[in-house]
Amino acid sequence: MFLLASAQSTTTVNTGDIIFQLMSLLFLLAIPVGIIIFVVILRRRNSRLKRVEEKLDNLLADKDNGKV
Repeated sequence: MFLLASAQSTTTVNTGDIIFQLMSLLFLLAIPVGIIIFVVILRRRNSRLKRVEEKLDNLLADKDNGKV
């Protein structure tokens, strides 16, 4: 009888252990997600910067040609 009670007490699930496991999993998932988001933001910024530079070059070229 004692062995049965002892086995049950060691197989209980602690809420703190579950929370720790979930937090560890979320942290491990957050690292690659954060890197992917960072790369996407940098690509958008670079494409936006290229568009602004092209518009500025067009405006300067039009000014030099006397259109504006």
